[in-house]
Amino acid sequence: MFKPPFFDDPTLPDLQSPESASRRETVMAAVHELAASLGRAIDAKDPHTLAHSEEVAEVARVLARSLGLSSPEADIVHVAGHLHDIGKIGVPDAVLCKPGRLTEAEWDRMRAHPAIGAEILAPLSCLSGLGVVEMVAAHHERFDGGGYPLGLAGRAIPIGARIIAVADSLSAMLQSRPYRPAMTFEAARAELLRCRGAQFDPDVVAAFLAAQDVVRQLCRSLREKDRPLFPGMCGPERPGVRP
Repeated sequence: MFKPPFFDDPTLPDLQSPESASRRETVMAAVHELAASLGRAIDAKDPHTLAHSEEVAEVARVLARSLGLSSPEADIVHVAGHLHDIGKIGVPDAVLCKPGRLTEAEWDRMRAHPAIGAEILAPLSCLSGLGVVEMVAAHHERFDGGGYPLGLAGRAIPIGARIIAVADSLSAMLQSRPYRPAMTFEAARAELLRCRGAQFDPDVVAAFLAAQDVVRQLCRSLREKDRPLFPGMCGPERPGVRP
């Protein structure tokens, strides 16, 4: 299995062994269905984040392949992309949907969602050994060590989490919020470039640049098919889940 020189991540298993291949065939289809359904349920809390988890998952898979990960590895990152925000179940709607600036206490609640997500997913045997829990836990870590919840830096952050961080930020920038309009793809790309080496892994940003035409079309297609699962669930008084 080809691994680029920067790929050194114990959270991803050896998916080429016969045992792993057999296991993958029997469980991955069900895992993908479960992850997609849970992601849609999370996003349904607010129409402003409609299909966010799906977009993150799809973009993350493209970036993973562009980065040189194998198809099975990219599939695992795809699952983690669907589930990356599941910890927001444990964050009050009053915080998630607040249109104005969060207080420090509210930010503390928001910053807890990666750890909450990992706690929710850890008991699931179907995810055991795949690295999904670790990716969810670390998707808000920053390459320079300034992220949360653990302040991991560089390659101490699982590669899948570094990929999801770029996909998550891109999707959030392309979506409108009550407190700001959606960015154009070009503006979002410029922001990813500006933050490479600080917030984002430069190798992942390079993979995005190499695949940007595919990513642009993918995001456009997802927006064209978006339909609310539970329209207006947040209500007009609480209009906008934060990225």
